[in-house]
Amino acid sequence: MAEPLKNQYGPKIPRTIARMIAAVHPAFPTESFLHDALDGYEALELKPRGQHIAEALHRHLPTDFPQAVDILLASLDEPLATTEGHGMAPFLYMPHTMFVATHGLNHFEVSMRAQHELTQRFTAEFSIRPFLEHHPDATLARLREWTQDPSEHVRRLVSEGTRPRLPWASRLRMFQKDPHPVLDLLELLKDDPSLYVRRSVANNLNDIGKDHPALLVDTARAWMHEASEERQWLVRHALRTAVKRGDADALAVLGYGSSEHLDVKDVRLTPAQATIGGKVTIAFSVVNTHLASQRVMVDFQVHFVKANGSTRPKVFKLSALELAPQEQRSLQKTIWVSNMSTRTHYPGAHRVDALLNGRAVPLGAFELSATT
Repeated sequence: MAEPLKNQYGPKIPRTIARMIAAVHPAFPTESFLHDALDGYEALELKPRGQHIAEALHRHLPTDFPQAVDILLASLDEPLATTEGHGMAPFLYMPHTMFVATHGLNHFEVSMRAQHELTQRFTAEFSIRPFLEHHPDATLARLREWTQDPSEHVRRLVSEGTRPRLPWASRLRMFQKDPHPVLDLLELLKDDPSLYVRRSVANNLNDIGKDHPALLVDTARAWMHEASEERQWLVRHALRTAVKRGDADALAVLGYGSSEHLDVKDVRLTPAQATIGGKVTIAFSVVNTHLASQRVMVDFQVHFVKANGSTRPKVFKLSALELAPQEQRSLQKTIWVSNMSTRTHYPGAHRVDALLNGRAVPLGAFELSATT
């Protein structure tokens, strides 16, 4: 089992922060700060540990926020030269970003300066979000300026910090409701020279598509016009969730057209009577009945039975094919029907569909029973 991340964020962290601050601000009360920062520290998880240190900083740095920020920024190491190979080291500055997010809302310019520096050493994607909520116009205007910043870390902050569904963060409901202010920023970053930034743009667009699937497809279609290889990759990455659920419009953007002349043959679901803890093999052939070649994205979905007897489909990826006229291709995949942390299986008939460029074609069903 992997070691919890919090174990890599032990008492050494506040001690290191104290040493760095004291080096530029000799009046810093190191012992009092450490007493507060380490009180109850071991019982906390990773992010609460960062917030706990941030509050200890608030109690022991000067009460004047701009002065406190000047001290924190003076204590920083050099910005990261690369984006990889640093492990947990950048998390040293997580409390600094939390300090700004919690106590800097009434000091916009100072806080923006702090986040511009901090994101080049850790990330300000979490701390920028309260400013988007409390100062949306000013923060969006600053982020627009930062799309042209020399630092790829700062440019990535623009796209990552505005993600409506950023993992580990509260959702930005205003952008879930109306993502156009975010799209305006992503438009400026879609051809960024850094893959680090472009991947973030794709993740943001993928987030937007979960609430606005049609807008995702419209944006992807527009971005594919005269697109470079780099932008094509970005669009494919942004469409990954839509493609996984078999969205026909998203597949069409990627060149997978009509499924009208596609059919299935030679269907086999074995065993027809399966038990929980066992496995089922889904096999079938895809046929192109058209007089022209066709690109086909072939997946399948199983309608898993829930505790209340209703069903919920889960899509399994299979293959992307190029089928010549009248060509037939055989495919198969084996799935386990064992209980796991992410899914509990229940007895009943489990319907199976092939997905041909997003169109569901029934394959039949297998019966699942409890283990004996």
